[in-house]
Amino acid sequence: MNADADVLVIGAGPAGLTSAIYARRAGLATTVLEKLVPGGQAALTDAVENYPGFTEPVQGMQLTEAMRQQAEGFGAAFRTAEVQGLDPSSPPDPHAVRLKDGALRAQAVIIASGARHRRLGIPGEDRLWGRGISCCAQCDGMFYRGKRVVVIGGGDTAVKESLFLTRFAEAITLVHRRDRLRAAQALQDKLFAHGDRVQVAWNTVAEEILGEKGVQGLRVRNVRTGAEETLTCDGVFIYVGFTPNTEAFRGTVEMDEKGYVVTDETMATSVPGVFAAGDCRRKLFRQIVTACGDGATAAFAAEQFLEAQRTEEADA
Repeated sequence: MNADADVLVIGAGPAGLTSAIYARRAGLATTVLEKLVPGGQAALTDAVENYPGFTEPVQGMQLTEAMRQQAEGFGAAFRTAEVQGLDPSSPPDPHAVRLKDGALRAQAVIIASGARHRRLGIPGEDRLWGRGISCCAQCDGMFYRGKRVVVIGGGDTAVKESLFLTRFAEAITLVHRRDRLRAAQALQDKLFAHGDRVQVAWNTVAEEILGEKGVQGLRVRNVRTGAEETLTCDGVFIYVGFTPNTEAFRGTVEMDEKGYVVTDETMATSVPGVFAAGDCRRKLFRQIVTACGDGATAAFAAEQFLEAQRTEEADA
């Protein structure tokens, strides 16, 4: 059965784009599949301060667009497509990636589908999503000029997005379930330098988002005392972790209890010839730079896999 490419890369975030760069440099016919626009979550980051080689912050969109152009420059093909699933085969038959409008086949597949922001699952969230609830300050921050907003979370993303919101919001309340933030200290220092404009509700969780046609407040509960109160606000930004975009591969490759793809150090999954890179795989640290490292490793491992296949066929 003929293959449409040597390597199919699923996802065009930093991991997928780096995979494409390295695969094409190895001379492999490479197609990148992305259902939205290249860049992934990284493209929505206002200022990336810790990517090696940049002495000044760089916009996520600028960084990922440069990666895309580099991959295209090396000859990687890009196709807008929504992946529905993966039908693995045994060598020498290619794997089939099922799409909404057909299928593509390749001898090696790199899953770089990333992750999306996790929701809270509380009353009012679904009803008011997009009407005062967001997970993208860069997208929606401008709508809250001179208004009061609540940011839920305590990691790097929550603090970075809060920093962006200081450009617009009159007051920001950070709601965090613990008594200290998990974000890098440098980010915390920048945030708290804004003084009284930024408040933190420590040891507090969200219970309900209030409002009729739009957000009007957030009911919260102190996890230590049990006391409840309502925070008046015009918007709620949610940053409580991520859910991997791996539903299409469930039952095909091994995953952990949270849905992250399990790989070894070469990014190989439980299926020979299928690799995973970036935020969709189980790993300790999720950053743009680690996603790029995963992507380079996955492409190199895919090249080695294909070379071993060709050697076996030649010796047969």
